[in-house]
Amino acid sequence: MRRVIACLSLMLLLSSCGGVFPTGGSDEFERRAREVAERWQGSADDRAWRNGFVAPDGEVSQVPLITAERAYAEFSKPAGLIEEECPAKGCRLLRVTGARLGKVPLETSRGAVQVPAWMFTVEGVEQKKVHVAVDPSAVTARPERVQGSVEEVMAFDLVAGKPRELLLRYGYGACDTVRGARAYETGQLVVVDVDEEDSGSGKPCPAMLKTATITVTLARPLGDRLVLDSGTGLPVLRRARDS
Repeated sequence: MRRVIACLSLMLLLSSCGGVFPTGGSDEFERRAREVAERWQGSADDRAWRNGFVAPDGEVSQVPLITAERAYAEFSKPAGLIEEECPAKGCRLLRVTGARLGKVPLETSRGAVQVPAWMFTVEGVEQKKVHVAVDPSAVTARPERVQGSVEEVMAFDLVAGKPRELLLRYGYGACDTVRGARAYETGQLVVVDVDEEDSGSGKPCPAMLKTATITVTLARPLGDRLVLDSGTGLPVLRRARDS
C-alpha cells in the first residue's frame, strides 16, 4: 500500500487582513465548518490522509527507496539561473566523498516520523548534506487549499491532563481583536477556528502577522479524529508547542 507524506516544505501563505471567509458569529462559523467537514469527509484527500505514511499505532511501513546515485543527481543538478555573486574569497566546487543511509524526522499525516535519508559527506564541510531517500512514487503532497482562502489555525497540540482541550497556534493581524476559539465536531472530524475582528479604529495598521496560542474545549476527547482548519479546509498538523 502506498503511503502519504504530508510535505512540511509546503508552507501556507498567511495574511493579516482577513480573507475570503468572513469570521462572523457562531451561526456563520457553524455553517462554514459544516461545509468544510462535508467537503472533506470521504473525499480522495481524506482517504489518502487516513491511509497515511504510518499506521496510528506506530506500525512500521515499508516504502521504496531511491539509490544514493539518484539522490546525488537530484540535489546536484543546476537549480536554474542564479545571479548571486561569489564572496570575496571566490567560489569553489564542493566534492562529495561518501554517502550512508540514515534517518531524519519528517512531518507526515500521522505526525513526525523517522524516514530513511541519504547522508552525504562533503569535503571541507562539517555538516552532512541530507536528502530524503523515500521514492517519490510513495509520496503524496499535502492537499492544496482553495485559492484565496486564509489559514485560521497553524498547528495544534494536546493539553496534558485535560483530554478535552486542544492548544491551537494561530496567526492574527496587529490590529485584530481575538475573541476566542471555536470548534465544530463530528464523529470523525473536528473543525477549528479562531474568532478575530478588526479593531475598526481607522488608523493605519502595520502589515505584520503575529502568532499566539489559545485553547478550545471539545465536547469529548479528540481521540483519532482529524482536526481541520476552517479557513483552508485542510488538516491541521499536531506539533509540540515549542516547535
